[in-house]
Amino acid sequence: MSTPGDFAYTVKQQADIVRVVGEYVKLKKAGAQNYSGLCPFHSEKTASFSVHATRQFFHCFGCGTSGDVFSFMQKIENITFPEAVRAVAQKLGIPLPKVSYSSPAEAKEANVRTALVEMHERASAFFQDCLRRPEGAHAREYLAGRGLNAEMITCFRIGYAPDSGFLLRDRLRGDFDEELLRESGLFSWKKGESARLPEDGSRVAAGRPQETRPQASISDSENVRPFDSARNDNEPEAGSPKPQAGLLSMYSKFRNRVIFPIANESGKIIAFTGRTLSRDEKAGPKYLNSPETAIYSKSRVLFNLDRAKEAIRKLDYAILVEGQMDCISVFAAGFQNVIASSGTAFTEIQAKLLGRFSKNVVVNFDPDAAGAKATERTLGLLVQEEFQIKVLTLEAGFDPDLFICRKGKEAYAEALRHSQSYFDYLIERARTQFPVRSAEGKVKAVNYLLPHIQRVPSRIIRDELAHEIAQKLGIDSAVLRQELKHAATSRSAATLKAPAEAQVTQAERILVRALASASQMQTSEEHSSSRDGAEEEFDPARQARFVLASERLHQGLGTESLVDALFNVTPDVADIVSLPLSDFDRRLLASILMREEEELTADSLERAVRALRKKALNRRLKEIERALDGPSRVADLKQRLALAEERIKVKRALMDPGLADVGGPEEGPAAASF
Repeated sequence: MSTPGDFAYTVKQQADIVRVVGEYVKLKKAGAQNYSGLCPFHSEKTASFSVHATRQFFHCFGCGTSGDVFSFMQKIENITFPEAVRAVAQKLGIPLPKVSYSSPAEAKEANVRTALVEMHERASAFFQDCLRRPEGAHAREYLAGRGLNAEMITCFRIGYAPDSGFLLRDRLRGDFDEELLRESGLFSWKKGESARLPEDGSRVAAGRPQETRPQASISDSENVRPFDSARNDNEPEAGSPKPQAGLLSMYSKFRNRVIFPIANESGKIIAFTGRTLSRDEKAGPKYLNSPETAIYSKSRVLFNLDRAKEAIRKLDYAILVEGQMDCISVFAAGFQNVIASSGTAFTEIQAKLLGRFSKNVVVNFDPDAAGAKATERTLGLLVQEEFQIKVLTLEAGFDPDLFICRKGKEAYAEALRHSQSYFDYLIERARTQFPVRSAEGKVKAVNYLLPHIQRVPSRIIRDELAHEIAQKLGIDSAVLRQELKHAATSRSAATLKAPAEAQVTQAERILVRALASASQMQTSEEHSSSRDGAEEEFDPARQARFVLASERLHQGLGTESLVDALFNVTPDVADIVSLPLSDFDRRLLASILMREEEELTADSLERAVRALRKKALNRRLKEIERALDGPSRVADLKQRLALAEERIKVKRALMDPGLADVGGPEEGPAAASF
């Protein structure tokens, strides 16, 4: 939590949370001070994520997540609080002071990530330098054969990993300790009676090493098999002398490979893909990817997004391809809004990431069977995230890279213009796989399409699709609609329900808002006293505290602990949502403040107080009646007489005409979703 005087407080005072969040979530105006959009922290079809422009906080009514601009950055970027402060400061152009952390563990975590990013930047420079050297001639020939010129090689920072296990390690070990080298994902190692590499750096070793890090993931880009042989590419070759027992042997994962750096959205290199240049049976996998590390999660990264994001925003659509070479070729042809999944099948997280920049996408995967299946999986995720989708299917045998190389960028642009809508593509696939001349074929085609229809959030669009499918498959539209209705019912039943709602009356809401308003009041001498008979300015927080000091009207209510926490809030509290509250109370406060439907006035506060008085009296009347007539009624005669007298007083108070005007705030409790 930021406090007056510290750097975080300064940054927060200058930050516009609507602008910061707007870089990640498409926000629409939803009231005088509120903006809404789809929550980036859970899957949803209807916008329940809100940002309050004046109070500078966000809240999701679906999953309950809430906080300020820093907590948003922490969650969306998976970073620590100090890193979030620095990230927001950089967006605002505020000079950064020396960073401090709240705990040694937090400091270590942030320092490890910073060091790993620096290590990958150094490794990338090393690979680029190796590509320019004589030993990189083979790699340069390969890249020239793929149609890449010097400009594109420089733009994508492509490099070459030499056929050595030691060179990169020796380059880095002077600046990074052994633990960081192991954490980087750039190296493999083994201990004790294990293989080692000779001093000249060539690949020789004894036995089969057992890595202490997870195996690197393998990409199936460019229509290649995951493995060319059974050999693990991380193994050195047999034939070297054994090292001394206990000696750690660390060697590079990437050897004799063309290296394609993988960058995060900010352009910092966080991982690599290596394409082998060896052709023998011991070459290992054709494409070898970095394993997941503290800075790299393949399901969260889109290749080339750092370069493509501005073009995607400007053109309002993205081209999604499978492989990195496909992406580079399409980019080099002038289509700079192209991205690729990074060594993995397209994921829901990647779909959400792409949706921050545009909800329109053209999917251009390989036209073979594997590419078609990948397209279908991807379409399903994009449909669920409410993308407008088109599918570009190239001629058989042509991936985007080969198509552009053989036919040119103009032909690709023409093919792009004739992309199919996603359901036209799926219907065509259904007709190809299941000939609809027979009843059996029609049943199979419908069963193939129904799961895709089921993912469509809009009932109107589902109905239109049913009509179109019925026409193209030659089946009765009423039958298809019945099947569709059944699928939609299943879809609704499978939808996760929002967390339980707390029942909070309108009177409680007004009381909470009144107390919270203290953080927005500007105290001054003219506001604290009435001069020359002038009417004193309405201060809802002061009036609410005055009532609560003499009558604990909130006692026993669901908002009791929240009201107690807000009782002493003062104008110098800049971040009311970050008060020391329980998670329940924090979500409840955010929910109430985000829904400020009516203006807070002296009249509305007075009506709320009357409603709470009536509620308290009714509650006390029930307690008295239980004590007098319940199973565990009071036996002492003196106590019973006192309770009977109190019951009469409470009933008389409830008949007070002043409590009659409370129907609006009290009756029909408002549900506070959080």
